Amino acid sequence: MIAAKIIWTDKERYIGEATSRHAIVMDTAAEKTANTPMELVLIALCGCTASDVVGILRKKREPFTRLEVSAEGERATGYPAVYTEIRLVYRVGGRVSHKAMEDAVRLSKEKYCSVSAMLEKTAKITFTIEYEG
Repeated sequence: MIAAKIIWTDKERYIGEATSRHAIVMDTAAEKTANTPMELVLIALCGCTASDVVGILRKKREPFTRLEVSAEGERATGYPAVYTEIRLVYRVGGRVSHKAMEDAVRLSKEKYCSVSAMLEKTAKITFTIEYEG
């Protein structure tokens, strides 16, 4: 089981901690001093799918030298303001087979990434792949 908690510190700032015992600061104020909870959701999606893709590319012995995953999300206008559309961009460096990369991203999206599976309940997730080198 995974557990998490939040402790209010001051103004609109909070410290979050989970089972791993690593802490993260969140801020919900207009003059942001840290990521908002909804920004952290996008960061979690990027981290989840990047981890899958790296693992798959390693298994396939693909010679990638760099991977960056970025996300942009659109939210509903009413409350709850869930994500309704998310666009992912995968930037991969090295001499990676396009098919291997496309397969890795597809497997992450359709099979492995738990964060993506949860977000797809409310958001349409699309992606593009950019090859460097």
